[in-house]
Amino acid sequence: MEITSENYNEIISQSKPVVLDFWATWCGPCRKIAPIVEELAEAYSDQVIIGKVNVEEDDDLASKYGIRNIPTLLFIKNGEVIDKFVGAATKDVIEEKIKALL
Repeated sequence: MEITSENYNEIISQSKPVVLDFWATWCGPCRKIAPIVEELAEAYSDQVIIGKVNVEEDDDLASKYGIRNIPTLLFIKNGEVIDKFVGAATKDVIEEKIKALL
């Protein structure tokens, strides 16, 4: 799911926890974790909203969260950032952080 400034408020206000994946097309590590993020988005679709924020197309959200490096994953519950991971992570690391949101 693509998350932009236009749909951000609607998504963040839902009762489910949210994982934001900040990325860009030119970012090698972002492309490396993309299949993992997509797989986990499918696996946890009933429990968590997992979306991608393209920092080149929507720098407002990147600025809002002070994103300086990508990929950055933010783990948000009740509108608050609970956890953050910068860099390419393994599936196990990302999944553990998702489970901690639940």
